[in-house]
Amino acid sequence: MQAEGAGWRLAVDPSRDGYQALIGGEGWAIELSLEELASLSALCVRLQEQHLAIADQLMAEEVIEIALERGPWWLELSGDRERWGLRFVLSSPNGRGAEGMWQPPASGELCLALAKAGSF
Repeated sequence: MQAEGAGWRLAVDPSRDGYQALIGGEGWAIELSLEELASLSALCVRLQEQHLAIADQLMAEEVIEIALERGPWWLELSGDRERWGLRFVLSSPNGRGAEGMWQPPASGELCLALAKAGSF
């Protein structure tokens, strides 16, 4: 499975050894295990749910930040009631680390692609 748009990309190949997925943004990419990818996908869903639950309470000019941490991921949604970006820090138990971000609308498109990809 491969998907990409302006400012993001996602590739998953479960038949590969080692790292079976790749995520990327503007000028960067990182390979992930399927477990890391599933954890990232779950955090994206959770952040979107939290954003949706409070978005209608925000004034047009209000900016919010919602951060969650689970497993190797720290993920932050930052934006207003309609547009938001994502920033992440990966601290893998095997010593790998990475940081990256997706701007709006790439962040929402990536989360949608992760959700459509289903279980890994």
